[in-house]
Amino acid sequence: MNSREAVTATGLGKSYGRVRALQQVDLAIEAGAFVLVTGPNGAGKSTLLRLIAGLACPCTGQVRVFGGDPRREPAVRRRIGMMAEQPMLYGELSAAENLRFFARLYGLPAADVEVRVRTVLEQVGLGARADALVRTLSRGMRQRLAWARAWVHHPDVWVLDEPFSGLDQQGREQLRAHLRSERTRGATCLVVTHRPDELLGLATCGVMLADGRIVAQQDARQLRGHAANGASCSQGSTGR
Repeated sequence: MNSREAVTATGLGKSYGRVRALQQVDLAIEAGAFVLVTGPNGAGKSTLLRLIAGLACPCTGQVRVFGGDPRREPAVRRRIGMMAEQPMLYGELSAAENLRFFARLYGLPAADVEVRVRTVLEQVGLGARADALVRTLSRGMRQRLAWARAWVHHPDVWVLDEPFSGLDQQGREQLRAHLRSERTRGATCLVVTHRPDELLGLATCGVMLADGRIVAQQDARQLRGHAANGASCSQGSTGR
């Protein structure tokens, strides 16, 4: 694998019963890239992110993150931070308890966990709700906590599925600013969004899926060209 590639997929396929969610997907994402993943509902976007994050097993092909298998290698999973479409939080635990659990799961040194948890909660605007049970939090607060969960272990690869869902305007601006700083730091980001215009200023490239296949890929210039012409970046050439 090219040392500059953070994520690669080769012949990647995933089916759920008779439904083919992904078919023969080949993808290479350079380290430090900010990728917008677009396409219609049911195109396979969330499935692709779950495979990259190691949360699902491919039926065919393989996915590698920094050359390793995210399903089989804990050291690889520790480099990935995911915001899934569903927050993946424990409702009967407090916000702080959730982050402590995931911080330990991702291998943060025990001596660093408490400081890191409190710091991240403050940074996402939940410092005052650290001890609140997750089930009592609003949707927007749970989304902020999902953001904190993905961030608590300093990931090198961000895998974000509709990360702005449920956030108010202030939250959206804060998350955009954070992603901007992560891109500056050199982290790799893959973002599924139905609102690509919100992230065009950060994107280095775009991938469009339809019917489980990649049907278009665009660089930053092409993405912004479509936006300037009043079209969504998800409306590029199908490449078929």
